[in-house]
This record gives sequence, structure tokens and C-alpha cells, in this order.
Amino acid sequence: MPSSAGLPYEMRLGWRYTRAGRATRRNGFISFISAASMLGIALGVAALIVVLSVMNGFRKDVTGRMLSVIAHVEVFSPDGGPLPDPQRTMSEVRANPEVVGAAPFIGAQGLVARGETMQGAIVRGIDPALEPNVTDVAAQLKDTALAKLVPGQFGILLGSDLARKLGVGEGDQVTLIAPSGQVTPAGVVPRLKQMTVVGTFSSGHYEYDSALAMLHIQDAERLFRLEGPTGIRLKLRDLNQAREVTDQLAQTLSGQLLLLDWTRQNRTWFAAVQLEKRMMFIILTLIVAVAAFNLVSTLVMTVQDKRADIAILRTLGASPASIMKIFMVQGALVGVIGTLGGLALGLLIACNIDVIVPFLERLFHASFLPKEVYLINQMPSDPQAGDIVPIAVISLALSFVATLYPSWRASRVNPAEALRYE
Repeated sequence: MPSSAGLPYEMRLGWRYTRAGRATRRNGFISFISAASMLGIALGVAALIVVLSVMNGFRKDVTGRMLSVIAHVEVFSPDGGPLPDPQRTMSEVRANPEVVGAAPFIGAQGLVARGETMQGAIVRGIDPALEPNVTDVAAQLKDTALAKLVPGQFGILLGSDLARKLGVGEGDQVTLIAPSGQVTPAGVVPRLKQMTVVGTFSSGHYEYDSALAMLHIQDAERLFRLEGPTGIRLKLRDLNQAREVTDQLAQTLSGQLLLLDWTRQNRTWFAAVQLEKRMMFIILTLIVAVAAFNLVSTLVMTVQDKRADIAILRTLGASPASIMKIFMVQGALVGVIGTLGGLALGLLIACNIDVIVPFLERLFHASFLPKEVYLINQMPSDPQAGDIVPIAVISLALSFVATLYPSWRASRVNPAEALRYE
């Protein structure tokens, strides 16, 4: 503590009481309770920072991996069939200055079979020349696997987990089964096509790595008997402007078309994450509140122990307001020290969680984030000032509120009653 010669006596006494010397057993117990309150506030603040940072990191990481596979905006025909005039639609979407890439596609569902093993798949017919302008995964495969998607050769790209489930690799044969079959005298028979696996991809997002299969758009047209692409995928200059750009395109595109941006396509997931974050903030704030209000018992005990000191100060001319300030300073110091300690501890853990979690997993031989459940297999963290500042303000405010009643009680001590038995 720096020299306090120039500080008001209320602050000096408040700091002295915060240290709560251990001259007696009673003072030692008060010191322990004060330290416990300080530690409780610090742990509550640290827990809030770590949990919210992990949730921010989870949302950011999953969003990034999701957007490496899906487009920022997709344009469809309302009936789910081919676009009425794909060339005109391509020209109109490219006219928007916020659109930096556009690629036609065919979206369908099917089954991919290898021997007796069969897996459901999201089948996407793509243009290998234009798809890298839209998604990061395609951009990474531009000069390798995508170059092997030649129309007429029926090559197919499989997600890494889908290929693993089927037990196939590059060069192997799989059977793609289209859900809409052809009518024969024996009934409706699904359309089958032998496909050659030309490569695999990994986006880091289990939902797509375990279900997505890509083939050339012309092969998809032949397989699903379509006359053209069923939609156009767009990449924007700023993904956070997806809703605004979607609304602009809805006004400028010709014909009756359906537009969906990435936030609307996954709105249930984002809403669930946001709700969970809000509830965790409320629950953990209650933990901070419990720790802060432990200050009430600490200050009440301190006031009871210092009744004689209060009485002497009153007889020397100290006003009730000054007495109140002394104990408010004591409680505020506990809150400030606990909050600063919690901020330091929380940021230390949040910024090094990529090291801490793998260490704990090795120590306990456990996996805290199975990617089949949580979509990712590494604990992300993204501390944001928009979360940390409110946490600190709430912690300090709760600590300050907790000092009001005990400080008021201290200011009401009657000097004559307090000194009667001294």
C-alpha cells in the first residue's frame, strides 16, 4: 500500500480494518471471513469470464467452420426445382457491390453405399471453377480434389468422417442412390450410380464432415434428372451484413425467388447458444452476488468488534457520515481487490485454455468435447470486452451495495452505550 499520509482518515481507517490484524482470536476470525469474501468474489468473477469466453469462442469457432462449407446467402427457386433463368440471376446478384463470389449448385439428398454399409448424405452438385469463390473448403481443394471432378466421369468428394464410416479412400468405388426413382413394370426403382471417390475434405465441423458429398454439377443434373441448378450460393464482403444484403437482393432480383442468409438457415442453433449464454451469465452472477453479500456478515462482525473505536471517534467529533464512510471503504476495498483478482485469474485461464484443457484431458484420460456431440473437439476461448466490463461493473456494484446496511449500523452506534462496559 503506498503512503497514505495525504488520504482522508476514513480511507486510512477503512484500509486498516480491511487488513484486520490478528492481535486477538476474534480479529483473526474476522480476517478469515474477509479473505473468504474476497476469494469468493474473485472466483465468481473468474468463473464468469472463463465461461462466457468459452461460449464466445465456441460460437465463433463453430460459425467459422460452418461458413467454410455453407454460403453467406443462398438463392432458391420457391418450388425447390431448377432456377427459371440461372444466368440472369447470376448477373443480377453479381451486380450487388457486397457480393464477392457466386456459384450455382444443386442441392439434394441421397444414400451413399459401400458394400453393406450405407449412409445418408447431403448431396451437393457444384461447379469446380466457381465454387472456390464461395466457400473456404472449396478454395483449399481448388488445385487438388476439385480438379478431379470432371463431368461425365462421376467423381465424388466425401467428408472425412463420412468416408471413414464407409471405409473408403481416394480411388474407391461407392454407390450413390437418388431418393426419387424411376417407374418400371416391377414398381418404383431408385436410381443408382457407381461413383469414384476422388478425394475427401475436412471442415472441422462434424455435421458436414459426416454427411456432405460433392460432385460435378453436370453429373448431379443427370443423376437427379434436373435441367439446371436449383440455387446460387453467394459470398459477401462482410458476413455480418448478410441480412441487409439479403433484403437488398430480394428487391432487385427478377422473378419469384427464395433467399436465405446463413443466420436464418441456422437461427435455431444461434438462438439456443445466445439463450444459454444469457442464462449462464445470470446463474454465475448469482454466485458473485452470494460472495459479495458475504461482506454483510463480515462488516457486521467488524462493526460489533469496533464499537469502542467507533464510540471514541464519535466523542472526538467524527460525524455519523464519516463513520459510515470508514466501513464503506472497507467493504469497497474487499470488492475491488476480489474483482481485480478475479479479472486477472479469469483472463489468465481464458487466454490459456487451449493449453489447460488438453493437459486435464491427458491427466484424467478423458475427452471433454467429443466432436460427435459438440461439433468441435477443442475448447475455444474468445474473451470480449463487452462481457468483461459488465462483469467487473456488476461485481463492484454488488460489493458496494453490500456495504450499505452494515455501514449504516455503524453510524448509529451510541457512544455512551458502547463505552459503558469498556
